[in-house]
Amino acid sequence: MLVSVLASGSEGNSTLIQTKHKKILIDLGMNNKYITEKLAELNVKPSEIDYVLVTHTHSDHTGAMKTFLKNNHPYIFLDEKMMVDLSFLNDYDKLCFDGDKMCFDDVTIEPFKTSHDAPGSRGYIIEEGSSSFVYITDTGYINYKLFDKLSNRSLYVFESNHDPEMLMHSRYPAWLRSRIASDMGHLSNDQAGFYLSKLIGPNTKEVVLAHLSKENNNPDLALNRVSECLKENNVEFKSIIVAKQKERVDCIEV
Repeated sequence: MLVSVLASGSEGNSTLIQTKHKKILIDLGMNNKYITEKLAELNVKPSEIDYVLVTHTHSDHTGAMKTFLKNNHPYIFLDEKMMVDLSFLNDYDKLCFDGDKMCFDDVTIEPFKTSHDAPGSRGYIIEEGSSSFVYITDTGYINYKLFDKLSNRSLYVFESNHDPEMLMHSRYPAWLRSRIASDMGHLSNDQAGFYLSKLIGPNTKEVVLAHLSKENNNPDLALNRVSECLKENNVEFKSIIVAKQKERVDCIEV
């Protein structure tokens, strides 16, 4: 399985997964031109995408979907609650309202609930053979009941959205600061480090920190703080990189 984060941040998010027989996009944020260009860098045509997995309906995760679907015809996996915000999908004929683990040829896809202020928000576990990948962004916390299911995976693309001090002293209005820091908002660097310390295991090869705030975080700060949190929790792990808004992450093989 090959994974490449095409874009990650408040302006747009999309990640490509290539298994032996399938090509999958998680989210279609940014814009169609950007996604098409980044796919081309990986020698992938938009028409080759088999599945699009939707994490939630906010525009930074779905903004390119309407245009993408004008010329391409993948299956769309989403929660039925999302249709309230994605009415342009009402007549689309390849919708899959999934709630449980699904198996397709060489790949298993399992959604799980996240805590965000969007209907039906979720993360995903994708498995191919002995390789597994967890995608989790846009959540205010992770339920401890998910720890066993999420632990010891090969790769994590994991939210590390903000630094609490930067957020507290930011120019954001009070209501927005409260939203981001709430249980329905986003994970801080400290929270990301703590959760990863509980999830990283012997099979984990790499972690990609994702969905960094442009205003309230920076790549070095996120990387350093997450690394410190891992050490504080007696976890030795150094294979961590940071995804950026307009720069594709090279393919990671897991």
